Amino acid sequence: MQTEINNCLNVLKKGGIILYPTDTVWGIGCDATNYEAVQKIFELKKRQDSKTMICLVNDFKMLNQYIEEVPEVVYDVIKYAVTPTTIVYDRPLHIAENLIAEDNSLAIRVVREGFASKLIRKFKKPIVSTSANLSGKAAPNNFQEINKAILEGVDYTVNLNRKNTTTKPSSIIKITTGGSVKVIRK
Repeated sequence: MQTEINNCLNVLKKGGIILYPTDTVWGIGCDATNYEAVQKIFELKKRQDSKTMICLVNDFKMLNQYIEEVPEVVYDVIKYAVTPTTIVYDRPLHIAENLIAEDNSLAIRVVREGFASKLIRKFKKPIVSTSANLSGKAAPNNFQEINKAILEGVDYTVNLNRKNTTTKPSSIIKITTGGSVKVIRK
């Protein structure tokens, strides 16, 4: 696993994009603070810039570095969630501008275990996570279902968990600075 982490770090630091197993589905990722790297993912997926993508962080400390004010309720939501949960936050900081939604929000998931968590811990910055599919197509359930254009379009593909069937995408909820909660995807 360490070799895979090192290979990913080399690509991420150079502004490249990776294909990697997350805590949910296979994802396409890059340095979430690098505008050009994020743009490469939009182009690869043939996705409109107005559709934002999720970022992954590995702990609350990193989360607080990239959100102006994390509502208190978030800590309990994440602590007690039984499935991976992505939260949309108001007023992100220090992140690539093309990841920020028109309403000045950003979707972030705290990943505490597995390959993605270890990679983020070593990278020391958030990593983009968007499903490994072309825009408008279904997300793959396993590595074998990933579109050839995606496989050929990334700079590095992680050689782990390729036989596993992935779980469903994360739940997504929006929690405003004022504390209101809205379920976007169950």
